[in-house]
Amino acid sequence: MTARFLSRCLLWATLSLGAAGAQAACPALLDRQVPRLQDEKPQNLCQYTGKVVVVVNTASFCGFTPQYKDLEALNEKYGPRGLVVLGFPSNDFGSQEPGSNKEIADFCENTFGVKFPMFVKSRVAGEPLNPLFADLKAKTGAAPRWNFHKYLIARDGQTVQSFGSTTKPGDPAFVSAVEKLLDAK
Repeated sequence: MTARFLSRCLLWATLSLGAAGAQAACPALLDRQVPRLQDEKPQNLCQYTGKVVVVVNTASFCGFTPQYKDLEALNEKYGPRGLVVLGFPSNDFGSQEPGSNKEIADFCENTFGVKFPMFVKSRVAGEPLNPLFADLKAKTGAAPRWNFHKYLIARDGQTVQSFGSTTKPGDPAFVSAVEKLLDAK
């Protein structure tokens, strides 16, 4: 065996172990597959490991629906610093999200210019409960009581804060909490 061959083998092993280590570092809260809204292709939420994550249940025909614009602005402003907003449409409150996944995706993009990741419509209250929301409820003791409830997950994937629907994405207390988590390394 040549030194060059051995060097390549060592590099391959290092990269392989590094990738495995990165997967192992995924916090349990994010270690799940969720179908994307636009095409229903499964996405692994581990891709957001190490980011500050806002998880929000959404609806297209709610008094809080204009928060889409503020959520997109938040995602755009703080994305370069490590923030990501994840939207989860739900029809659980007031039947305010009756459309199909495609209809919801079109509405979000065309009405509010939403570019942050959105996932298929699911239950955030009642059964069968979206497992991510079950875990968020267990961590915070707070379940969504209406559309646009926000959970703020720290980079460690362990620390979670809960903010009700009336807390807008631009609310000074919410922005302060986001900035504090972004500043923590």
